[in-house]
Amino acid sequence: MKEFSLIATGDSLITMKQSVHSEPQFTRLVNLIRAVDCAFANLEMNLHDYETDCYPAAECGGTYTRAHPSILKELLWMGFDMFSTANNHSMDYMYGGLFSTIKYLKEANAAYAGTGKNLAEARAPSYLETSNGRVGLISACSTFANFGRAGDQRKDMHGRPGLNPLRYLKWYEAKTETINKLKEIESELNLPQVYQELDSYHLMNTKYVEGDNVGLHTQPHPLDMEGNLESIRDARNQADWVLFTLHAHEGYPGDTERPAEFIEECARAAIDEGAHCFIGHGHHAMRGIEIRDRKPIFYSLGDFIFQNETVEKMPSDFYDRYKLDPYAGVVSDAYDVRQKTKASPGRTQGKWFTDDEKYWISIVPRMEFKGDKLDELLLYPIELGMEKPRSQRGRPMMATGERAKKILGIIEELSKPYGTQMEIVDDVGVVWLK
Repeated sequence: MKEFSLIATGDSLITMKQSVHSEPQFTRLVNLIRAVDCAFANLEMNLHDYETDCYPAAECGGTYTRAHPSILKELLWMGFDMFSTANNHSMDYMYGGLFSTIKYLKEANAAYAGTGKNLAEARAPSYLETSNGRVGLISACSTFANFGRAGDQRKDMHGRPGLNPLRYLKWYEAKTETINKLKEIESELNLPQVYQELDSYHLMNTKYVEGDNVGLHTQPHPLDMEGNLESIRDARNQADWVLFTLHAHEGYPGDTERPAEFIEECARAAIDEGAHCFIGHGHHAMRGIEIRDRKPIFYSLGDFIFQNETVEKMPSDFYDRYKLDPYAGVVSDAYDVRQKTKASPGRTQGKWFTDDEKYWISIVPRMEFKGDKLDELLLYPIELGMEKPRSQRGRPMMATGERAKKILGIIEELSKPYGTQMEIVDDVGVVWLK
């Protein structure tokens, strides 16, 4: 019977060396990662040295993420060997940053998936050969500026470089009387871009459907979903183990700790199509765990390395965003102002993540598969030093004692809606497998 061990982690926004540290709780974590057949991380950094073709984009994922190319060696030193590059920072430095990141990953012989010079490349599986079988990885992203979406190649036109998208459709379900009120508003204000379909009503580019399940609903974009399922089928035929990862910020209305409906639908479809594991990241905090057909779905693994306040430089747009002189000052001034600034409308993380513990704790799951089914799932709690100075904050350490129990208690509570149960043994969460 084939066997396979896997470590999965969430977002790595890494700017500083890890290999210089040797605390017991850090060393223990590194040894855990190195001991498995395959270890995955979301590489949420652009790798370049500010070359002349790495222009900052007019829109970015928040921080313009960038690290010196040598920082990749730190993740490889820790034991990681598969990376996702599809995230809302993939195009922070436009095509130059995208291609530079890909270049350094290829030079290091690091398996990556999620971006490419066209949609076919971005959506294609990457592969890693291990002593316990070949691993296929497909990576997608649902949270991105639209210009970052990769485009298809044609016989008479180049494709567009970018990331592998998983767009989604959204609509509001409302009672009949509510939709009638909306129609009255439309008539009174003579609002544009309104049209009626057989099963829905559209007002100001928003779709409304009559029904009793009131609120916002989402589902995966059919073409993007099918394209990603096709890649899973391809990897299933070409590899022994298939991983699918999704970078997604979107949450359930009124409850950001629960994933949006389309994420749940996507995760279950990926497992049903043949993926052995669904790895969610992007939310920067933990979301629940679901076990489907003895295969794990991690809706969000939160942050693994979170060093987004030590990126060396920021473009003028970043300074302007915080009403600072875009031609003067130093980058630490901008980070200081951002840390004290309340979240803008639509954001949920408060003062840029720094005042909420949930962004500085997480878990590292270790999986053992026998055959195509999960045989063991252990959850190792980590903390990233929220209270430390900026120069030390964001580096992962194994949590112990009461801290470990608290972190594992949070993921246990988040997982209850999916029927997932666990127990704590020696600071480790042991998930019950039925």
